[in-house]
Amino acid sequence: MREQIQIVKADNKIKNLLLGLLFDAIGMLSFTVPFIGEFSDVIWAPLAGYLMTWMYKGTVGKVGGVITFLEEILPFTDFIPTFTLTWIYNYLIKKQNVS
Repeated sequence: MREQIQIVKADNKIKNLLLGLLFDAIGMLSFTVPFIGEFSDVIWAPLAGYLMTWMYKGTVGKVGGVITFLEEILPFTDFIPTFTLTWIYNYLIKKQNVS
């Protein structure tokens, strides 16, 4: 039973990393069309915020969702890989603080 839980946690960790990289790439796509691409953030920002809360439960998801929304909605901040940084915090930094 314990092995199954560890496998599920490892699968979730990898899934969140891959999804985070994909979502960060989508968020950066607005840089491909200067100025016009920033208008696409009006649609992407709330969706990205929701996706962050869906991927990470609890306080990490809520705070990450707000930060992701703000990062996507503010002009010229799309280069920040918020999903990847949240993954690093959740799976590397937070885990070290618990130990």
